[in-house]
Amino acid sequence: MLLGLWLAGCATEKAEPATPAPPPPDPGLDSGLVHTGGGAVRGVVADGYRLFYGIPYAAPPVGALRWQAPQPAAGWPGERDATRPGPRCIQDTRRDPGSGHGDSEDCLNLNVWSPAGARGLPVLVWIHGGGFASGDGAMYNAARLATGGNVVVVTLNYRLGALGFLAHSALGEGNYGLADQQAALRWVADNIGGFGGDPAKVTIAGESAGAMSVCDHLVAPGSTGLFRAAIIASGPCQKQTDLTAARIVSAAYARDRGCPDDKTAAACLRALPATALTSPPWYIHMGDNWLTGPATGTSLLPVNPVDRLGTENAARVPMLIGTTADEFTLFPAMQYLRTRTLPTAADYSRLITSTFGSHAAVVLAEYPVAPGATDAQVVLQYARTVTDGVFACPAARMAGAQSAVAPVYAYQFNDPDAVAPESMRHLPFPIGAGHALDLRYLFDIAGGSVPDAAQRALSAQMIRYWAAFVTNATPNAETPDDDPDWPQLADAAGAGPVMSLQPDGSRPISTFAGDHRCAFWAGLAA
Repeated sequence: MLLGLWLAGCATEKAEPATPAPPPPDPGLDSGLVHTGGGAVRGVVADGYRLFYGIPYAAPPVGALRWQAPQPAAGWPGERDATRPGPRCIQDTRRDPGSGHGDSEDCLNLNVWSPAGARGLPVLVWIHGGGFASGDGAMYNAARLATGGNVVVVTLNYRLGALGFLAHSALGEGNYGLADQQAALRWVADNIGGFGGDPAKVTIAGESAGAMSVCDHLVAPGSTGLFRAAIIASGPCQKQTDLTAARIVSAAYARDRGCPDDKTAAACLRALPATALTSPPWYIHMGDNWLTGPATGTSLLPVNPVDRLGTENAARVPMLIGTTADEFTLFPAMQYLRTRTLPTAADYSRLITSTFGSHAAVVLAEYPVAPGATDAQVVLQYARTVTDGVFACPAARMAGAQSAVAPVYAYQFNDPDAVAPESMRHLPFPIGAGHALDLRYLFDIAGGSVPDAAQRALSAQMIRYWAAFVTNATPNAETPDDDPDWPQLADAAGAGPVMSLQPDGSRPISTFAGDHRCAFWAGLAA
């Protein structure tokens, strides 16, 4: 009887599961050779790191596999050359003229940066932005992030535009690009150990459309268990379409390409050359800008992530989340570089209405254009309105929701003279800390202005914070004493504290919600 009671008592104790030891790296890693599940890859041996480009993580989605879920990649004999970037996915080159290595349907490849001597290191998986219509993984040179942060970094390509997100009823539910990202995460789980990474310590991260993707993985059933933390940079995660609306746009898209009959649309669309599919199906309208992307209400993405963060239906993982101080200036800047024109005061109401719909009247009352405003002043007021209403305050609400179930660290990137492409240094209005400019402080991206000493110091600090978060799920661990302590978000409304990342000295601030009028925007969202 005593033995029975002792055994029963033991059965009620909950032992903590042992953390498995990370797999050892490939013996050839330091010499640039790693054996993956598909075969051996020969990469670049660089000073302080090893780089492997263009590794296939799924089969080419061509022919009968166009608009199908990603399939396993075929293996290859011998050593695969991984010293040059693989092709980008087919995309709208009017938005992105290319990064010098071609576009193809055969584009499901990824890149790995491993610090020299890597063994069991935490892993950052980076999902690129570009409105789900453009971009690629190789443009984000992660050498400084990998070596300065002592983390393994993976960047990836996924299907874009029509090939990634067309939701025609004859084809399926869309979301092929999101399924590609899941396939890449599964590849990481199976193979990253050979590159010196720990598959149990994966953080997913992205900016803009990439950040929206991260939000989606937080609620996508197929992404469960593939990561332990998340970084969301400038992600308007609420700006996602539902399947019903995506179906309507997709049917019109097919008709415009000579495939009007639902019964034959699948075969008709698959017979089209990829060059006929570079223009995306646009689902979301923001002023003169559009988004395509994943559809909610599908088997892959059942719900809008913003509606589920902080509940049992979303991943309860630590989160680093933030925006730039002047998010939306980038978009009228790109419009100006294409057209050499600026919106005027007469355009302002139309732009606000196309972005905020039924809320336009109250938004216009809260953010009016001053009488006699110049075109440049109109642009800045428009940008301020969309920055607050689409980026800053929704991010604060998401942060607050997640903080109820997991540690959250919020930030605002605030370099008023941020490093930017040279073409954006000569605009009729200041771009400030515009959308995506913070990425130049984490990655080496071609074509930017030269940072000054304070900006280089901010870059190094941001890399330390990001790497600490990837390593320990807090940006404070193992950072120098002169890096300000980054407080955990404590306000359920996401108001603060928020770390302001700026070249004259980063610091926690409590004014974020007031600066961006988040009480006003919360009232509209209620």
